[in-house]
Amino acid sequence: MTDTTSDVALADKFHEDFQSLKKEISKVIIGQEEVVDLMLTSIFCQGHSLLVGVPGLAKTLLIQTIASALDLSFKRIQFTPDLMPSDILGAETIDKDRNFKFIKGPVFANIILADEINRTPPKTQAALLEAMQEYSVTVAGQHFSLDKPFFVLATQNPIEQEGTYPLPEAQLDRFLFNIALSYPSYQAEIDIVKNTTTDEQQKINHILGAKEVLEYQHLVRRVPVADNVIEYAVGLVHRTRFESDQAPQITKDYIEWGAGPRASQSLIIAAKCNALVNGKYSPDIEDVKAVAKPILRHRILRNFKAEAEGISISELIEKLL
Repeated sequence: MTDTTSDVALADKFHEDFQSLKKEISKVIIGQEEVVDLMLTSIFCQGHSLLVGVPGLAKTLLIQTIASALDLSFKRIQFTPDLMPSDILGAETIDKDRNFKFIKGPVFANIILADEINRTPPKTQAALLEAMQEYSVTVAGQHFSLDKPFFVLATQNPIEQEGTYPLPEAQLDRFLFNIALSYPSYQAEIDIVKNTTTDEQQKINHILGAKEVLEYQHLVRRVPVADNVIEYAVGLVHRTRFESDQAPQITKDYIEWGAGPRASQSLIIAAKCNALVNGKYSPDIEDVKAVAKPILRHRILRNFKAEAEGISISELIEKLL
C-alpha cells in the first residue's frame, strides 16, 4: 500500500465492509465466527478454501450465504464417483447447423461450491486444477478464461472415508486455507435451534459486488510488509522441513514432508488481509501466527511415529510457532 490518503481511506472502508459482511452472514450462520473470518479472508486474498467438518455443521449453507452477501454468481457441484470432467468444465456439442458449440459447465461462475470434493475420482478432481491456479479452463484444445473474482470453496467429510478418493497433494496445495469446523457451543446450538425451527426466513442483503471485491483484492496486495515479518513467515515454513538447517528436533522426529514455497506466500498474503480486518495498515508477526494453522494444516505430512503416538498436525504447528 502506498502512503496515499486514498489507500488509507480504502483500508478503513474495507475494515467497515468486512464487519458489515460478518453481521449480514450472522443472520443465518450462528457462531462459527473464526470460520467466517477465514472464509472471507480467503476470498479477499484471491484464495480457495477447503472446509472439513462432519455433516450438519452448515458448511453448504455458509457458502451459499457468503455468495448472497457478496452478490456474486454461485454454482454448486455435487461431487460423486460417476462425475466426469465435462460435468464440471462443459463440453462441445453439435448445433442444428452441424457446427461445434461449447456449452459452459458450472465452473463458469464467481463462487463454486465443490460439495464433498473427495467423493470423485482423481481424474475429475484434476479438472479443477487449472481453474483454481490459472483462472481458466482448456476444453478440446480451446482456452476459456473464467470471470473474476473466482473462488472454489470445497467441503469434505473427515469421518466417512469409504468410497472416497483422498485429494492429491498438488490439489491440496492450491487451497489457501484448510478450515476445520467444530461442533457449536451449547448456547450457540440453542440459538441455532430457535432460529431454524420457525417459519421465518432471513433475507440476506447484498453488501459488496464483484467490482468491490476485486478492488479490495488489489488493496490487500498493496499492503506493505516489514522484512522481519517475511523472515518469520519463511522461517516458520522452513522449520516444517526436516532437511532444513532451521528444522527443530520435533520436525525431524515427527514430520514426513514439510510445506512448500506456496505456504510462505500464503502466510504473507493472508497476514496482510488479517491486518486490514483488524484495523491495521501493515501486518506483524501476530498476524502471521493468526493464519498459520489453516495454511499449514494441509501442507504438512506426519510420519508413522507421529501417528502412532497420536500427535496431531495442529499440535505440531503449535509447537513450531
